[in-house]
Amino acid sequence: MNTSYVEISHLIVRLQRCFLDAFRTELNRVGVLDLTPAQALLLWHIGDMGSDAGITIRDLIKRGCYQGANISYNIKKLTDLGYLQHERCHHDRRSVMVRLTAKARTVSGHLQAFEERTATALHKDGQGDAELLATARTLRAIERTWTGLEAAT
Repeated sequence: MNTSYVEISHLIVRLQRCFLDAFRTELNRVGVLDLTPAQALLLWHIGDMGSDAGITIRDLIKRGCYQGANISYNIKKLTDLGYLQHERCHHDRRSVMVRLTAKARTVSGHLQAFEERTATALHKDGQGDAELLATARTLRAIERTWTGLEAAT
């Protein structure tokens, strides 16, 4: 078995936990105490998609790593907390569109600034664009492989 691949697969799992812990720390730093890191990540993804018109929950599931029940709970919670607005799609009443509120855009802005500080720290640590692009290519290849294996079963 390829030990480099095994190390990367284990690292991916650990990095996900570290990433959410870093989001938690950043949320605490800016005084946002009513969100879980997973909810903040969901807001960040919606904000990163850049659509003021909104996005369907189906598209969020397709583009992110969310399970149906988990995302439904978090969408309801974020709506109740005033971070999201939602409405039924006019063309398909079964679909729901969500969009960030001003409150959520503020949080998303804090997380974007956090990401920029992280990128700057990586560059100072010697991780330039070439290294980061190579890492991204490798991770996309692993994603394609895992997706292909999943589709083949």
